[in-house]
Order: sequence, then structure tokens, then C-alpha cells
Amino acid sequence: MNTATMHPTSQMRHSHHQPVFFARCENWLDARGKGAWIAAMIIGFVFFWPIGLALLAYMTWSKKMFRKSCESTRHIHTAMTSSGNRAFDAYKAETLRRLEDEQTNFEAFLARLRDAKDKAEFDQFMDDRASSAPETEDTEAKA
Repeated sequence: MNTATMHPTSQMRHSHHQPVFFARCENWLDARGKGAWIAAMIIGFVFFWPIGLALLAYMTWSKKMFRKSCESTRHIHTAMTSSGNRAFDAYKAETLRRLEDEQTNFEAFLARLRDAKDKAEFDQFMDDRASSAPETEDTEAKA
């Protein structure tokens, strides 16, 4: 079949096949996070170094490696800016203060849980050690 008789939509379908594949791969890697991108880059370097280099360049150019840190900075900036409405800003400040208090209380609760768990594990260790100590002394006395 020559190109003059080829239908225009079939030409478009064939020419867009490759970018669709790359877009699907990109979406698949994005869904799995930074680790998937890093693994793909390393595998690219291992099997054929230009692929790894191309992935590294793409990740740097598209800011895939720095996206999370930039988003968290943006959220902090958004939380600190004024909306222009005093009532809403007061409500937002009070809500943020309450959430920070809850976070502090929760972190203190977790610290108490960890301390209690550590103490229980240490007490168990000491009990096990105390119960095995007479057995050790008995074996040494018999020898």
C-alpha cells in the first residue's frame, strides 16, 4: 500500500503510537513514586548507559526528583499567606493552632507508648535473665 492511498487517520494513529507508549510509561512510574524513577534510571544505566543518562536528564528537566519538596514548600507558603478576609484568617489561624496542639499531644502520647514498650521489653529481658541465672549457676556448680 503506498502512502498516497493511506488514510490520514491511520497515519496519525501510527505516528502517535510511540508518544502514547512513553506517556503510559511515565504515568506508570509516577504512580509508583520516586523510587520507581530511580530504579528505572539505574536499570537503564546497567543495560544501556544512554537510556539511564536520558532518564536522568528527563527527571532533572521535568523536576520529577524535586516535586515533593517543592509542593510541601508551596503548601507552607499558602498556609501562611493572608486571604484578605479577617474572619477567615482568624478561623484559619485558630484551626492551625488547634491542629498543632493536637499534633504535639499525639507525639507526646506516642513517646509515652514507646517508653512503656521499652520498659516492658527491658523488664521481660531482666526477668528472662533472672530465671536463666540460677540454671547457669547450677551447671557451673556441677562442673
